Amino acid sequence: MPQSANVALITGSARRVGRAVAIELARAGYDVAVHYHRSESDAEKTAADIRDLGRRAALIQADLAVEADWPRIIDEAVRSLGRLDVLVNNASMFDAAVPERIDAPTFDADLWSAMLRVNLTAPVALAHHARRHLSIDGRGRIINFVDIAAERPWSNHLAYCASKAGLVAATRSLARALAPGIQVNAIAPGIAVFPPEYSASLRASLVDKVPLKREGTPEEVARLVGFLVESGDYITGEVIAIDGGRHLV
Repeated sequence: MPQSANVALITGSARRVGRAVAIELARAGYDVAVHYHRSESDAEKTAADIRDLGRRAALIQADLAVEADWPRIIDEAVRSLGRLDVLVNNASMFDAAVPERIDAPTFDADLWSAMLRVNLTAPVALAHHARRHLSIDGRGRIINFVDIAAERPWSNHLAYCASKAGLVAATRSLARALAPGIQVNAIAPGIAVFPPEYSASLRASLVDKVPLKREGTPEEVARLVGFLVESGDYITGEVIAIDGGRHLV
């Protein structure tokens, strides 16, 4: 199998958007470290599809809530594939069925801490541990997945919105701190894959709020990642929405 001059690590790449990003970068000639938490069979399928494209794939199981796993994820990616050029912080914690409201009977400090740990602290920690590898050739890339809720917050998911707003700020800080050798940007997707529990009526109402009047696809989001990785040589510190114009409404 051909060796690659480029290696990408995508957190949460067993399914959904993360999987699409992994496949997109494999098609672009990248070997891919596929990180997953519990979705082992899906991760194995993603890795198999990457190998079918003629690229190498490494499976890395880790819980982003566990501090000891942060350096291990980076170390295993480099040890398995030889180097690291791109870090995509895609994995995220969110449960639409569990509201986080300020008027709840009690304040759930454990949920708040877990949300910030997975959605904000872990991506920054991975950037910290990856930086020495990403900067070797002066063309390293970090891409963080954020959300429209970072700037247009929802009242019923306080911790999630705070975590994504924090990641937006961290993206801009990292872009300054890691320049010029590493470019750091964020992507704010809109509707790419509906949660399975969303009813048809809820889906229709959400799509109706999108100016382009349709949901997006994981592949469209993945192509934006591919652009930033392959062609975004003069872009850093940006938050790019790919949401059919939903952020304008």
